[in-house]
Amino acid sequence: MSITGGDVVDLGRGLYAWLPPKRGWGLANCGLLVSPRGALWIDTPYDPVLAGQFLAESGKRLPDGVSIDRVVVTHANGDHFWGAGVLPDAEIIVTREAREHIHYEPTPQQQHALVNGGDSATPLGAYLARHFGPFDWSQTEPVRPTTYFTGELELTVGDYPVQITSLAPAHTTGDLMVHLPAQGVVFSGDIIFASSEEQPGDHPCHWEGPLSNVIAACEQVLATGAETIVPGHGPVIDRDGVREHIAYLEYIRERSHALHAAGVPATDAARQVIAEGRHPALGLPERLVITIGSEYRQLDGSERPSVVQVMTDVATVAQEVEQAGATAGSAA
Repeated sequence: MSITGGDVVDLGRGLYAWLPPKRGWGLANCGLLVSPRGALWIDTPYDPVLAGQFLAESGKRLPDGVSIDRVVVTHANGDHFWGAGVLPDAEIIVTREAREHIHYEPTPQQQHALVNGGDSATPLGAYLARHFGPFDWSQTEPVRPTTYFTGELELTVGDYPVQITSLAPAHTTGDLMVHLPAQGVVFSGDIIFASSEEQPGDHPCHWEGPLSNVIAACEQVLATGAETIVPGHGPVIDRDGVREHIAYLEYIRERSHALHAAGVPATDAARQVIAEGRHPALGLPERLVITIGSEYRQLDGSERPSVVQVMTDVATVAQEVEQAGATAGSAA
């Protein structure tokens, strides 16, 4: 079953945000900037079906004769990147550092085989089928960036400047943020996973770290002066929303360091932080396995495990959380 739908938010002066229909793995926010002389995407949906839906919505907003000829990718996770295949002639812009993460992740077809060929009797197989089964990468070829940059890059779309800044290793090794000063907006990518009372989000998952770099990147977002921030996932937020996210990150960082100093293994540390229940409205608490594991590697210099090993641990903890919730529910 494919995922359909999505909301388009008009941010003014030719800028739009496309927000997926629900929260969860792989459902990333994307941007469209339109002018009479060109158009630009900021990030892409995960698979060709969702990317086609975003392309159709974009087409409704393009002036006659204008096409989307550039795509800025905030980082190389597939849910922000792989949909660029629906624009085969577009220039695809990433940081030089994004190459490392491109090689770390499986290709789209490898991931499709892993999701659809797994043993549903195992925690990993069941988890992948549940959260990634709706996507279809069976015919998706790897996306190849065409432009790499280091530091800062400024583009012009019509009369609108687009200021792109590479960030220190944080969510991945190749993050960037996109500042649109004429609109007063920043697209942060997965430096920020947003949430609100009206639209609860999910726990972030940071593959690289350290969390001090993620926090510093959030501060860079605030330093632009932008009043509107489109996060990688979750609702559009204001500056206070960024500050709330920084407080979340500081809490996870403090607990990670304390548990590491106490000799608690990384996955057990994630279990303990989940059990503390500090952010009960956030979904996918098992993703703390990824973030805390990354912070531990920064502290002790251990090797990065494979994506499959990481996701196996995530799936195991998710099963434990679900079973604990069911037990608590039956006891009540």
